[in-house]
Amino acid sequence: MRPVPLAIATKDTTMASLIQVRDLLALRGRMEAAQISQTLNTPQPMINAMLKQLESMGKAVRIQEEPDGCLSGSCKSCPEGKACLHEWWALR
Repeated sequence: MRPVPLAIATKDTTMASLIQVRDLLALRGRMEAAQISQTLNTPQPMINAMLKQLESMGKAVRIQEEPDGCLSGSCKSCPEGKACLHEWWALR
């Protein structure tokens, strides 16, 4: 019995490059890490690492939503914490 190749047994993903992440941000303006991950078919932890690298290189900037958009005004006491706040990425 032959072992099943790992690529077939798991979700097929590709590895994006820093240049592809940068180009996607250039085309779309600003995006969330989850959107980038889905668009490039790359695992989100890898995209998070690439975005942090682009940020440290001064090429990308993290944009965090302010809690003033919260309808109830009680984000601090919300059981989800700050999960309702979006984090966007854009080119510098």
